[in-house]
Amino acid sequence: MKLEKPVDGGPCWTELGTSDLEAAKRFYAELFGWRPETDPRQEAGGYTVAHLGDAAVAALSPLYQESQPVAWNVSFAVPDADAAARKVTEAGGTVLVGPMDVFDVGRFTVALDPGGAAFQMWRARAFPGAGLFNAPGALGWVELMTRAPERAVGFYTSVFGWSVNSSEHYTQWGIDGADFGGMVMMDDRFPPEVPPHWLPYFAAADVDATAGVAVGAGGTVLMEPTSVPDGPRIAVLRDPQGAVFGVYRAGDEQ
Repeated sequence: MKLEKPVDGGPCWTELGTSDLEAAKRFYAELFGWRPETDPRQEAGGYTVAHLGDAAVAALSPLYQESQPVAWNVSFAVPDADAAARKVTEAGGTVLVGPMDVFDVGRFTVALDPGGAAFQMWRARAFPGAGLFNAPGALGWVELMTRAPERAVGFYTSVFGWSVNSSEHYTQWGIDGADFGGMVMMDDRFPPEVPPHWLPYFAAADVDATAGVAVGAGGTVLMEPTSVPDGPRIAVLRDPQGAVFGVYRAGDEQ
């Protein structure tokens, strides 16, 4: 990712909704060396921020609704949460939650794009988002998995003003040309029951070793470590509760 800090329109945070918070804390602490800190306030509902050193890098939380899937979610920074929600609706998306205030830290929205992929928007106040990108254990790329790529391009460029860098094999998203993510067309390799979604990728010093640690900790390798031609070495993993995420070799940022 060419972004080093949260900027308007770019990914600023990622959080896991999980069916077993304590197990997730143990798994990701072993995998990435995260130090989890759970908000003790009852109204925070067990929301847990993971740190690398002093930097907040991701969050883990219980499932807050019966319909909420076990999954990683990606948040994008916006300068005005209410205006962004209106843009989502005008561009053919759906607002599911909010905009709503989260204590004094920011204003939050959950939405669906026209293809059905969920994402979040964050208007920062006291909390800007991740304090570290592209380092081992930190967020370094986000990828949209969709069955409607043309609609996705029209939607996200309208809502966030992203730049689009397309080649024959891959489309990359950016802010003024600073690429932070990409898009994959969900073809027959994806079972029909797998919904469109955003997939976060975390940097790793050694992708192969990280995949091995994940398996040893009860996770699953969905895509074996692979070197992308003219790109990074990557793998796609699933944690013991079923949440899917990617890893890539740190230093291979696009």
